[in-house]
Amino acid sequence: MAPVATNEKSTTTPNVQSLKDDASKVFNPFYSPAIADDGDESYIHSQYKPFFPNLSWPPLEEVEVTERALFADPEKKSLFRAAKKVRHYTPVIGTEISGIDLRQLSDSQKDELALLVAERGVVFFRDQEINIQEQLDLARHFGPLHKHATTPIPKAGIEEAHVVYNDHSRRPDPASFSKLELWHSDVTYEVQPPSVTSLKVIAGPEYGGDTLWASGYALYSGLSPGFQKYLEGLKAVHSAVAQADGARAAGLPVRREAIETVHPVVRVNPATGWKSVYVNPGFTRRIVGVPKAESDAILSFLFHQIAQNVDNQVRFQWEPNSIAFWDNRAVVHSATFDFWPATRHALRATPHGEKPTSVEDYERQTGKVAKDRQLEIWKQQGLDTQNNGKNYSTKARGYND
Repeated sequence: MAPVATNEKSTTTPNVQSLKDDASKVFNPFYSPAIADDGDESYIHSQYKPFFPNLSWPPLEEVEVTERALFADPEKKSLFRAAKKVRHYTPVIGTEISGIDLRQLSDSQKDELALLVAERGVVFFRDQEINIQEQLDLARHFGPLHKHATTPIPKAGIEEAHVVYNDHSRRPDPASFSKLELWHSDVTYEVQPPSVTSLKVIAGPEYGGDTLWASGYALYSGLSPGFQKYLEGLKAVHSAVAQADGARAAGLPVRREAIETVHPVVRVNPATGWKSVYVNPGFTRRIVGVPKAESDAILSFLFHQIAQNVDNQVRFQWEPNSIAFWDNRAVVHSATFDFWPATRHALRATPHGEKPTSVEDYERQTGKVAKDRQLEIWKQQGLDTQNNGKNYSTKARGYND
């Protein structure tokens, strides 16, 4: 039957202006932090709820950073002897230590923790009574503390503390973000991005709200030698602009003007001498000096490897008083937003690291050869690495689970 003309207006088709209005209200939890607060002043941690002071800070200046992991006993005897149990989550990334009170660490144990975090990417502790001031003091051992330009601080007014907070008063809109773009390494647009960062969950859901980390070391190791070498010669732009724009769109102040910084696509961690792919969907915008199509293709490939290669990932289920330490120079991470309408509340301490160092610069400055983590592990295990560890049968085979 042919369509019949009518003068009646559809009541189900939204007009253009309403679509624009809806789009302007979209909440991206990564770039537009929520001013979410259910108003419950009886909440035991209400003094640590998010607060957005309207301040103006000058641009960050370069600061001297001492790599504490270089002072550590490589065998970490002091740290491990104090522990009841040390458990690796995967061969590639993630270790949990039990039986240690972080408030009682000696300086040598702190140095060994820094080395362990650099090697394993992320280290977990549970049942920790350490408070935010003690957490910040511990973080200062690893470097000067970063103050974030857009995200909340506690209502108690601690500018160096970063608040992660969600409750039932605002639900992230899945129309505003993809899960891929939530993967990031913290504030990589800074001239000196973070090193050994810690996050303590002080309140959370019974289940859900997990965090995943992915290893940049393993991402590098999984690439072909030719592609590894190509990436080592590239640099990429990391940008704070979207985060600043997102804060303004949410009606929030930007305490320090947004910057864009160029960093090597492959950096060397001074604590280990290992090479790591150093890009992330959250902040890396383009590769310098190559055609846009090439840049887009390379970054898309690397971003999807970060998000989709489960061999390189670890997932942690938080409990109240759990704390994670991770090396932002070697891993990227992403939260899960599967717990609404429950409350999830955490506090982060973020020390600055060194300026990211390319393979060429590292080898020139130190006289050392930068390493592929996987090859080094295989060497320690007595395996032949002359063929990049590929001394397996050429006959096609697979595996299942």
